[in-house]
Amino acid sequence: MSIESLARWESRLRPLLVRLPPAVAVRAYSLSRQRFLTALSRRPPRRAVEVSGLDQTLWGLRFRSPLMNAAGMFKNGEGYALSSRQGAGGYLAGTTTHRRRSGNRRHGVALPFAPYPRSGAASNWLGLPNIGHQEVAQRLALLSRVKGCPIGASVAACPDPKVGGEEKLTQLVAALAAYEAAGVDFLEVNESCPNTADDPGGLEGVRARLRFLADGFLSRRQRRLPVIVKLSCDTAIEDIDALLEILVGVGFDGVNFGNTSIAYERHRDQLDASETRLFDFFTRSFGGGLSGRPLKVDSLRLVKAAASWLRNRPAGHEFHVVRTGGVECVADIEQSFAAGASLCQWYSGYFESFGRHGHWLYRELYSELKARSNPVSRPGR
Repeated sequence: MSIESLARWESRLRPLLVRLPPAVAVRAYSLSRQRFLTALSRRPPRRAVEVSGLDQTLWGLRFRSPLMNAAGMFKNGEGYALSSRQGAGGYLAGTTTHRRRSGNRRHGVALPFAPYPRSGAASNWLGLPNIGHQEVAQRLALLSRVKGCPIGASVAACPDPKVGGEEKLTQLVAALAAYEAAGVDFLEVNESCPNTADDPGGLEGVRARLRFLADGFLSRRQRRLPVIVKLSCDTAIEDIDALLEILVGVGFDGVNFGNTSIAYERHRDQLDASETRLFDFFTRSFGGGLSGRPLKVDSLRLVKAAASWLRNRPAGHEFHVVRTGGVECVADIEQSFAAGASLCQWYSGYFESFGRHGHWLYRELYSELKARSNPVSRPGR
């Protein structure tokens, strides 16, 4: 059976499968998800999708479309052939850490995951599984570029309780330098992973870490290499001004809203009633982050707030806002750009769309986007 047929059948059965006893559903999906992702990245389409009329230039890089994968889909630098042939506007590897990590395991379940298909959402408590900065950087250095599909890498400080905060940041600076040497086109610093034991330290902690990275790497870059920072969709609106002030002030090149959410109670009512039992089991048993449609309102609100700050206080260098949470359709892309975003990333929405359209998922979305009578004006165009 082809990977597309498998995904199509699974998408039809998923609403029934998640009605299994929650412990059974989580165990089954946690195992099958990893196998599916491995198979998917190894089976790119034979024929590449042609993309035209949607390109934009950001930071001197040509993105052939406004949509690409979010971090977490291709943790170890796999899947570039898949993304580029499907028609993605860019590619993001990672998130990677200083040391190889096997990820989270609890109650006998490795890399816990649960889908909520009727809600267009999912929960995961993966814990940043990856093979490490250096090895992924070496893999990316060997990739043959496809025009209009830049290569990026997402990085995070290693959540090792035995390592001090300054040492973690020193390791992260070394990782950014390794990816720069590997020739990647852009970098994303994951500042908000909810699936590790690290204490973010509030706004002051974020400010201190960003300044460290700016002093250790941004001021020493050997080429025009954009570095953006990914923040949580749970970021408080009242913190946006302070966050943008530090991001712009120390020389970062963009902000991404955002990472998965741990605001379980606030989002619970947005899930289909048939899926709350599984959601409650997962959050009680594992915690983890919620992704997908329930984050749509929050991510858009944060994008608007960031764009508003930038209009009132223009950066002295090129700075862009990226939207990730809840992106799943053309309307989301249009709303993102109307709100001030320059680029969109998707994750849960990608897999929902792959279940319907297979390898043609980007082509179907682009056809609809170009067919709109009043296409939005994209900031980076």
